[in-house]
This record gives sequence, structure tokens and C-alpha cells, in this order.
Amino acid sequence: MARANRHHIPGQVWHITHRCHKKEFLLKFARDRRRWQTWLFEARKRFGLRVLNYVVTSNHIHLLVIDSGPEVIPNSIQLIAGRTAQEFNQRKERKGAFWEDRYHATAVERNEHLIRCLVYIDLNMVRAGVVKHPSEWEAGGFNEIQNPPARYGVIDRHGLHEFCGIPECESFAEHHRHWVQDALQNNASKRERLWTEAIAVGSSGYVEEIKGKLGTRAVGRKIEKHDGDICIIREQPVSYNAVFDQENEALRQENGCYWESF
Repeated sequence: MARANRHHIPGQVWHITHRCHKKEFLLKFARDRRRWQTWLFEARKRFGLRVLNYVVTSNHIHLLVIDSGPEVIPNSIQLIAGRTAQEFNQRKERKGAFWEDRYHATAVERNEHLIRCLVYIDLNMVRAGVVKHPSEWEAGGFNEIQNPPARYGVIDRHGLHEFCGIPECESFAEHHRHWVQDALQNNASKRERLWTEAIAVGSSGYVEEIKGKLGTRAVGRKIEKHDGDICIIREQPVSYNAVFDQENEALRQENGCYWESF
């Protein structure tokens, strides 16, 4: 995988999005979404991937993780995406790309910004109009956060509580329910491009720090005010191939990770 550890920042929370090739609905069947979840659990076992939340939709995934090593995230994505694609292509006797050739990673500041991203992921299928509440969608982390299983869980509960600033395990599920309910009541389930297009989201001091850590890789990227006290690092807009939508047009090589065909 070329440049797989490009954005490795120890202890950083990353919101990762990865789309199916040309936005095709290759994950529309529950069995394929469950296989993706199975390989997510395997990545947790093999590489120690620290997962805070996730959701698998019909044509893309969201994954919220803690950066715990220079190869942990890229190796995990390679395993999950590669094996999911292999199994699907073999079953369907299909050839060709399953995923877009890169995933997008956004650095997220802890506490209130992380909470906002957490809820944004939970409400993905609500935004799509598929369900009215995230508890109705099985291929996501909401139900596990609310009712942690005794075995085979993938959510890093300790990390989630600590990074959201609520270490008391007993009260976290209640806080989580309230965050989601408030978002639903306040119509905060609308799509926010900052979580899928920005390089970093947080306070002004935080995004300045991330930009400094990226060094020359942050050249040409602007820091902008987004909403209230939220700041983002945005890339210079570039034209891209016509087969991609506006969201993917904002991506550049510097923000991508590649792997060999499986």
C-alpha cells in the first residue's frame, strides 16, 4: 500500500470514509454488510484497531478510529476492504474494482467535536431516509454502544468514554442517547460535508496544530471557520474526473491511500 502511513499521528482520532466504486450499491445486501463487520472485528484482533464508531451503508462506510500505530489503520482498511471485495466478487462471479481507490481521513478533535462526529455517523441512515432512528440499522455501532456485548464487540468503550470526556461507563450510554435524540429533534441530521471533505475539524488551535504536524503535506491547504467555533483545514479545490461526484472531486493524492488489487 503506497504511502499508507502518510497521516500517522499517534493518539489522533480519524473519521474515515470509503465509497464503493462509482458509488455503486455493492453493499446493499445485509450479508455483505455483515461480512464487512466480521472483518472489522478481525482487524481489531489482528492489528489492535481501536474503533469508536462505524456504519456500513449500501454504497459507503464510515469508520471512527484512534491512531494507535503507523501501520494499524492502513493494514486494517486493507484487510477489511480487500476481503469484503474478494468475497463479493467470488460469490457474484464478478471482476473489477469494488471500492474507490482511496479512502478519505479527517482528523477530529476530542470532546465536543468528537461527539458531534460520533452522532453524525449514527444518523447516516436517518439522513438517507432508510430508518427513523439509528437503532433500526444493524450495520452500525449505535446498538453496541448502547448495549455492549459480553463477547465479540468491536467498539473500544474505554477509548470512547475517555475521548468524549465522559469516563464514567455507566452514564455514557445515557449521554449517547440524549446526543442522538437532541440531533433528531433539532433537525441536525442533515449532511455536513466537513466530516467527509476536510483534513481536520476542531478548534482553531487544534487545526493549527494538525497543520503543523502535517508539515509540507499541508501546503496549499487553508484553515477556515465553518460553524460557530468550528474550524477546518480545507484543500484547494481541484477538478477531477467526471465520473466522481463533487465530494470526491475535493480529494487529492496527498490525502489518499492505495493498495494492490486483490
